[in-house]
Formats: sequence, C-alpha cells, structure tokens
Amino acid sequence: MGKIEAFDITFDQSKEVYIPGETISGTVTIKVGQKIPCKAVKVNCNGFCGLTNKVNDTAWTVEEQYFNNTISVADKGTLKQGNHTFAFQFRIPGAAPTSFEGNYGRIGYRVRAFIDTPRFTKDYNTEKAFYLLDPLNLNKIPDIWGPCSSSVTQEFTYMLLKTGTVFLKAQTDMKGYTPGQIIHLSATVHNRSDKSTGNISASLMQRVTYETKRPIHDERSIAEVEGGRVKAGREKEWKEQIIVPPLPQSSLVGCDLIKINYYVKVSLKSPAVMLTLPLHIGNVSLDKNFSSAPLTTPALPPRPAPRPAPRAAPRSKLNSPTAPPDEPHQRAEGGTPMNGSFMDQHSQLVSPATSTLLPSMNSASPHIMPPDYGSSEYPQEAPPSYDESMNT
Repeated sequence: MGKIEAFDITFDQSKEVYIPGETISGTVTIKVGQKIPCKAVKVNCNGFCGLTNKVNDTAWTVEEQYFNNTISVADKGTLKQGNHTFAFQFRIPGAAPTSFEGNYGRIGYRVRAFIDTPRFTKDYNTEKAFYLLDPLNLNKIPDIWGPCSSSVTQEFTYMLLKTGTVFLKAQTDMKGYTPGQIIHLSATVHNRSDKSTGNISASLMQRVTYETKRPIHDERSIAEVEGGRVKAGREKEWKEQIIVPPLPQSSLVGCDLIKINYYVKVSLKSPAVMLTLPLHIGNVSLDKNFSSAPLTTPALPPRPAPRPAPRAAPRSKLNSPTAPPDEPHQRAEGGTPMNGSFMDQHSQLVSPATSTLLPSMNSASPHIMPPDYGSSEYPQEAPPSYDESMNT
C-alpha cells in the first residue's frame, strides 16, 4: 500500500454471523509506514440488495438499501508512523433481511473503513463482509400443520389414439422441514389404460424469483429419487424418502426483490403427468407443542422506503468469511421397496454441495450460508401447473 503497510477490520469476538437488531462492533487497525495527512478516518456499515439481468454481474439494474451509516473515528490531522487502532460500533436494524447470494442478485452486508486524504493525494480504504441471519421458525407459519397432498388425472395417448387415463396422487408427511430432516413421500398411481407407464420420479425443487422489470425465475433440482413403472390396468403405491440437504430458508422477510420457494415435483415420464407439493425450509423445526397454542407473528419495526444502494465492489475483492461445509449427502439410500410394485432399489441423487454451514448459534438446526449457484441451469419459467399447485 506504499505509506500504508496494513489496513484491517476486525469484528469483536471474531463474529461472522449476526441477527437483526444486534450490535456489530470491532476495530480498525492501520499500520503506517510514513506519516500521512488526513481529513478524517471514517467507518461505514451498510446493507443492500442488488439485482442484475446477467449471471454473476454486479452492474445492478434494480436495488434497495436497508441501512447505510457512517461514523468518523478520527478527525483532521496526521497519522504518524506506527500502529493506530480505532473502535467502531453500529446497530443493525431489526427489519434487515437474511443474507443471500444467487446467480442474479444478492443481499449483502459489509463494514468499510477509509482514510479521507487532502485533495490530489491517494485515498485508502478496506472492507469486510458479515452475514445476517433472521432464523425462520416453521411453527410460526400459518397453516403449516399436517401433510401436503395433491392429485391429477391425465389422458394416456399412444400413436395419436387415446388408450385411457392415468391417475396420480402424492403426499408429503409435513409442510415444513429443516436441513437434515427426511421428507417422507408417498404416491399412488392408477393406470386405467392398456399401456404401461414410464418410471415415476420425485425431485426436491428450488425456485428463486428475482423481481426485475421482467422477473427472472431461476429453478433447479436439489435432490431426486426414482421408482419403476406401472403395468396396464394396475394400481400401485410408491413410498420414498428425500433427505433435505443444507439450503437457505424459504423466507427473506424484509426483502421485496428476491423470493425463494421450495416444492416436491412428482412425475411420470410417460404419459407426461406431473404435480407439485409446496413446502417450507426453515431453521427451527416443527414442534407439536406449538400446535395447541395460538400463533402470533411479531410485528417488525417500520422500515423506510428503499433508497438506491451503494455500488458493491466486485465479488472477487470481497473477503467473505467462510466456515467448513457440511458433509453433502452424495447418495443417501432411499425408502423401502413396495412389494415389487416398482424398482427393488431406489437412491437419492443430490446436487453438489452448494452452501456452507454458518457457525452454530444454538438453534434447532444448522444455519445456512447463501449458496453458490454456479451449477444451476439457465433460468426457466415455472411449468403451467406450478402456480396452480402452489395455491392449493
């Protein structure tokens, strides 16, 4: 850095994860090689959301800002040779949303420090990211109790001739899960035609919607299981299990630009029959003791209208804190075969690990870092039946 040999930000207790309403504090350390005249040393703390139309771009086309506070820790004077330490403290607004990073946008938080020097001299700055987590308690989501079920009937056409219908019904044991829990899935296929069906399959799907001028839907399969086929005129039952891998939570309360939805897609390859079962991914698992008590949702403090966010630095320059990733479920064994109705063996195929576990905060489940969507497919529009299923 020339005259500046070191310029670092350190958070107290080496914390990396904070919750809305908490205070973030730390120190700025500057090691000066040669004395520097300065107008001020300032520290800024900000949080924002930015969206783009291009993958992994930071030229935001839509932005909203959650907070942007600056304090001066040193007034006009000269920074002499040697080490200088300045303390800072900020309070994070209670309505700030959970951190998130995806292909077409991010919710980010950072602390920046800069030395404001006289005109025609070089300014110096540094920054450090931190993560915000507003834990999602599944017990506080309305209508969360009980199984989720759906059914559909499809005509079976072969060689342009109608040969009958196929009835598909599926159900999950719950409507909300936390990472590490198991989705117990059951399905019934009634083949009322004279042709055998294709294999039955189920996928845990994630759909991220970015509210740009023309909304972008980034959709991908998280985990998949597959069974066998149903012969003509037969009715069969299929039971499977899907292990929920580390995933970001469903709700980003306080953010108007990014929406995350999860659902299980159950389908037959032939005929083309498909239904969806919406579900929630949270941080605090369902507890039956909550079901007998009235649930109330705490009111969030009012948040001012979003303002244009400060321009984010390129991601390559953002020294984001990381923690060891959880062990991915590479090929977790599936459910029990159903008396030869389908294949004798099923297995769960899980996408490569896409998220990092945050340090424990004594909650009921691991806290999940924003995932890396580098392996996701090109954004897709949801299938026609998706929106209908989500409303059931």
